[in-house]
Amino acid sequence: MTTLIKLEILRTLRNRRYLFFTVAYPALMYVFFIHAYGAANQAGGLPVKTYFMVSMATFGAVGAVLTGSAQRISLERKSGWTRQLRLTALPGRAYTIGKIAASAVTTLPAILVVFAAGAAQGVSLTAAQWAGLAVALWLGSFVFAALGVALGYAAAPDAVQPIVMIVYMAMALLGGTWFPVSDSLEKFARFNPVYLYNHLATFTRPGQSLDTVAVAGLGAFLVVFVIAAAALYRRDTRTA
Repeated sequence: MTTLIKLEILRTLRNRRYLFFTVAYPALMYVFFIHAYGAANQAGGLPVKTYFMVSMATFGAVGAVLTGSAQRISLERKSGWTRQLRLTALPGRAYTIGKIAASAVTTLPAILVVFAAGAAQGVSLTAAQWAGLAVALWLGSFVFAALGVALGYAAAPDAVQPIVMIVYMAMALLGGTWFPVSDSLEKFARFNPVYLYNHLATFTRPGQSLDTVAVAGLGAFLVVFVIAAAALYRRDTRTA
């Protein structure tokens, strides 16, 4: 499993499309959003520069693991690589966990580059807040890595990409990525993992602590997505 994780990480970091769309693109979008908001100084209870730094970091992280893992799995299924792996001593649970772990590790560049852009634009956080936010967003990305693996096995290989993009954009649109969620939508957004993911940053507000409800919600989603990924992998094994 360790070898598989290393290979997956190296393969991802060598992908130029990954480096642009999940590392550089969110940072460019961050600069666009803070200039588009102009004189507005608050968004979702946070300074505009901080709010969109978090939302673009989560946008890049979700994109890195959701589209990356699902599309790689679809290609592996189509080429027969997954079938070859099943002939090795690698157990199914190790394959699933390895895919999730490798995908989540590759989110760090996406998060850190946006953080660097935020710092350059004047986002002011304490050292503990910077470190805590980076750790919270990285750990939260495991939820979407598990979802990506599940989606990679949920549909036929040729249909995975459009399905992932629809799920990805819908969650981002209703999860506060592009704009703060209004009160009328918030009761529905609480069932959206992207909304909960963005809420991990609330402890950076003065007098606020880590949103334990968001943490619990993401934990529940992680369990559901891991179980779904394992079940879909076993289903694919039976039909292969």
